[in-house]
Amino acid sequence: MSIYAPQNAEARARRTRTGRVAGVTLLLAAAAIFGPQAFASDAPAEPVAVDAYTVASGETLWDIAAAITPDGDDVRDMIARIQHLNSMPSTALAAGEQIYLPVE
Repeated sequence: MSIYAPQNAEARARRTRTGRVAGVTLLLAAAAIFGPQAFASDAPAEPVAVDAYTVASGETLWDIAAAITPDGDDVRDMIARIQHLNSMPSTALAAGEQIYLPVE
């Protein structure tokens, strides 16, 4: 013979609260993971005028950036622009390498 014991309201409420907490936690975790991507745009970026440049032996990215940086601007900003434009992970260059330089 089986005994049927109905659950009391407090046990149901406790499970509901636990479910809500778990749901909110899951929602916050999803927002943290996928939230920043919500601000990304699929629209094409504004075109930038560039010149192709062949790196000479012994040249550094600093030398190249310093030569094209307008007076009063920071050379480091130009280096960052060149790195971004060429998807360069570092400032290392090889002789004969072709890079794109922004046209001011």
